[in-house]
Amino acid sequence: MYKLLIRPLLFCFDPEKVHHFTFSFIKNCSRIPFVSTIIKSLYLVEDKSLERNLFGLTFKNPVGLAAGFDKNAVLYNELANFGFGFIEIGTVTPKGQEGNPKKRLFRLKADKGIINRMGFNNEGLEGAITQLKKNKGKVIIGGNIGKNTNTPPEDYTKDYLECFNALHPYVDYFVLNVSCPNVGSHAKLTDKDYLKELISEVQSANRTFAVQKPILLKIAPDLNDIQLNEIIDLVAETKIDGVIASNTSVSREDLKTSDAILNDIGNGGLSGLPIKDKSTRVIKYLSKNSNKAFPIIGVGGIHSANDALEKIEAGADLVQIYTGFIYEGPGLIKSINKAILEKKKDS
Repeated sequence: MYKLLIRPLLFCFDPEKVHHFTFSFIKNCSRIPFVSTIIKSLYLVEDKSLERNLFGLTFKNPVGLAAGFDKNAVLYNELANFGFGFIEIGTVTPKGQEGNPKKRLFRLKADKGIINRMGFNNEGLEGAITQLKKNKGKVIIGGNIGKNTNTPPEDYTKDYLECFNALHPYVDYFVLNVSCPNVGSHAKLTDKDYLKELISEVQSANRTFAVQKPILLKIAPDLNDIQLNEIIDLVAETKIDGVIASNTSVSREDLKTSDAILNDIGNGGLSGLPIKDKSTRVIKYLSKNSNKAFPIIGVGGIHSANDALEKIEAGADLVQIYTGFIYEGPGLIKSINKAILEKKKDS
């Protein structure tokens, strides 16, 4: 029904406007008695064998929603009804910001992809915390944090620490987003020495809390083998809890969408099916060359249950969807969880 009727209708309109409409629609529908129960009956797969224990957390299932969808933590309670095992909010920055000028979100229908240059548009810490105080405890919540666009390089760490300390009581794990291509002044965030400094500062802040929260690093899919080796070394040196592989890509290789359309769109991060293999390669390389030394959350181009299984076989402990959720609909979550159960049954 989603792909036959709903998606074609939604895809007739501007992607960012559709995003806001969909949020309002789900929010309002969920207020109607029994709607949440019906949604859960349609999409929720509950089975003990789907549980995953990582970072000291128990995930009801290994399928999560990637950051960027529920930036301001306004819909996580409702989205949990669709069967997600965890939901990552953000990217949250200390102060609210508009992000990059519109138009900044583009569908590549021929490729089942999306290009975005949103630029960390969000309502800031205050907005996120207001929403997180409404948490009904349905699902594990990750907090994806970043810096404000106008923050000078010498204050990057201060921004991350401000987000970390403020969100600490309200999220279950943290993600340091240092790999988004849409925020400007990006070079320092990919420097290994700076990342060591950043991780060390955040870990020090973590130790000041009675209960410490897991900290993960989100990396780009465009890293070469030398850079991936640096990530492996970085994790070993800092003892950070895990890696999310991967963020959006700046590559435009092997796309069906014409060069003319791509030139009109301009810069931005590419997500969806076109980066599936890139993401899987990164996961496989990290897992194999580290001897599975740290947990990996696999994200990028998951549009089917087989895509998710491929990520898991490559070395991912959990998976996340975003663009696949938009193109394939909420049934994707259920199909992935059922496929994982079937594979377990056959093994």
